Amino acid sequence: MPDSIDEVDGLCWITPDWPAPTNIRAASSLRCGGRSVGKFGALNLGDHVGDEAASVVANRAQLQHTLALPSTPLWLRQVHGTHTIDAANSAAGTEADASFTIRPGVVSAVLTADCLPLLLCDKTGTAVAAVHAGWRGLAAGIIESTIAAMGEGRELMAWLGPAIGAQCFEVGVEVRAAFVARDAAAKEAFLPARAGHWYADLYRLAEIKLEKQGVRDVYGGEWCTVSRPEHFYSYRRDGVTGRMATLIWRVT
Repeated sequence: MPDSIDEVDGLCWITPDWPAPTNIRAASSLRCGGRSVGKFGALNLGDHVGDEAASVVANRAQLQHTLALPSTPLWLRQVHGTHTIDAANSAAGTEADASFTIRPGVVSAVLTADCLPLLLCDKTGTAVAAVHAGWRGLAAGIIESTIAAMGEGRELMAWLGPAIGAQCFEVGVEVRAAFVARDAAAKEAFLPARAGHWYADLYRLAEIKLEKQGVRDVYGGEWCTVSRPEHFYSYRRDGVTGRMATLIWRVT
């Protein structure tokens, strides 16, 4: 079955369709239901994009209440790098592009508006992670970094959240070269566009990385942020825009 869109009191989110253990909770917010206006309308959760600070605070509080989050999400300062931190032992605003935890009640989260949000959990329900995977982070190894931080011996599954679709993501030759230089298998994730440009499939690039790490149970990958403005913020489409949150946590 496809992922579902749920709504409570006007706030909407995607509930991943994946066979995660029953103690794992996950969600990916849409842009409806918040207090932001204009280009940031309505549930902007990013505090670094030029929106009114009070609106972001209210939106984050509404998200926490509606999703019944057990704690405030660990909001990261994302830099398109490969650093992964333990969400249970880190401060808000820490520079990183992924967080993981084995502690119940701790919420890992990433903010996106075209980059790929990726969730991981192990099949015993003891570890979870949220990953911000734009093309730079993907190429440099953010998936590998996160899996290593979660520890050896875990049988993992992954969910790929809303990201720019391959039909909308035109890149230069340097982007393709960055992936192919590390793994020739990445060639299959690029299709020719106009001269000197390629269409890049972030979903497939992530799947290739996950497969190399032994993660073969991969779900999601069905949403394009650019082509559905009613649901998603998109930096590529709009320039100045808000951010969605993708979150994961353990309840026990």
